Amino acid sequence: MTPVLYSIVPEETLRSMLHTFYGCIGLSIQIINEYGQILISEGERTGFCTLFKKHLPPYDSCEKLHISAGKKAVTFGEPYIFACHAELNHIVYPLISKQAFLGSILVGPFLMDTPDSILISNINKRYHLSTEDALELYEETGSLPVVPPAQVNHISRLLFYLFSNLITDSRHELLENNRKLLQQSRINESIQRYKEEEIHISSYPYEKEKELLVKVKLGDVREANAILNDLLGYVLFSQGSSLDVVKTRALELCSLLSRTAIEGGASTDSILKLNNHFLKNLQQITSMDTLCRKLQEIVETFSESMFNYIPSKNHDLIKKAMLYISDHFNTQLTLEDTAAYVHLHPSYFSTLFKQVTGSSFKEYLNMVRIEESKRLLSNTDFSIINIAVSVGFEDQSYFSKVFKKYTGLTPKQFR
Repeated sequence: MTPVLYSIVPEETLRSMLHTFYGCIGLSIQIINEYGQILISEGERTGFCTLFKKHLPPYDSCEKLHISAGKKAVTFGEPYIFACHAELNHIVYPLISKQAFLGSILVGPFLMDTPDSILISNINKRYHLSTEDALELYEETGSLPVVPPAQVNHISRLLFYLFSNLITDSRHELLENNRKLLQQSRINESIQRYKEEEIHISSYPYEKEKELLVKVKLGDVREANAILNDLLGYVLFSQGSSLDVVKTRALELCSLLSRTAIEGGASTDSILKLNNHFLKNLQQITSMDTLCRKLQEIVETFSESMFNYIPSKNHDLIKKAMLYISDHFNTQLTLEDTAAYVHLHPSYFSTLFKQVTGSSFKEYLNMVRIEESKRLLSNTDFSIINIAVSVGFEDQSYFSKVFKKYTGLTPKQFR
């Protein structure tokens, strides 16, 4: 029966890729199917493995371990480095299509350090080898390739670059799994920090929510994601891992984000459609990690929507300038500094910025500064002069004048 994999990728293509990899790297490489059976192999089987397999119980086979490692790699969304029963190292890269596990690319075995008697001693403790078998295995360790850890990491990345585009939808699925795992790690770090600091939270942290909205309005995806994950950690720590509680907050946050995007200049019609789409999706989610990942997608989408009204020809250039302003607004930033950063003449940059954003450079810079000052006025006890200086204004009088122009209130009235 022809393997499912061959119906997606021609066997000849796979053979050629393995042959090229082995020719360059010199490590044995195999394609195994979803049952752990070898379909294609490049490189000699080591005598060490042949001897060792005789001591494995049938319920603990190499095939079962390879399947398990491949499925872990699916969860991680990237190549997975693991040690086998004999403490030999392997790298596995999963092959998936439409969430179906088709098998793996398996590289190895190899060691990351020169073999010694400790390797055989550890194996002997687990499988109770005879003295003769232990000596035989030790003699075969010389046939095992030794690869330094740094090179192993390079080989792992090479596997991803070489095989990630092999199956059309595979790369997207694995990257999505990787992002989900990374986000959960960040949320867990946040929860752990609150536990260690013994923080007791009696109410929802609206100040963090406001901070998130500011970053979305500025189109700062990286900072918005960081605040979101911290906010989720806050909620999960204070209110427990209740899906319904987090979902309620997610629905409220989605609506707030959509209004923030519209206020920031994004198309009202497209944002409202997006909001309705996301609200329906959130209602249908049944697991916490999927809910957290969907929230991150919503934050990224609304943040990016700040730039969707910019003509495509200058999209990347103006986005780069706006993000530069977002990172440097609290310095004595000038139009000339920003023009130099995007490699344009100041006068041309000034005209272009006005055309595509509808605001002059100075107006936009002041808007960013005022948004940050609003957050500081709401959430800190800093004096107004300190806030003015910290967001980039040289004196309190000018800060108050600009603040009133954008908000209709003086900083004191706003506070």
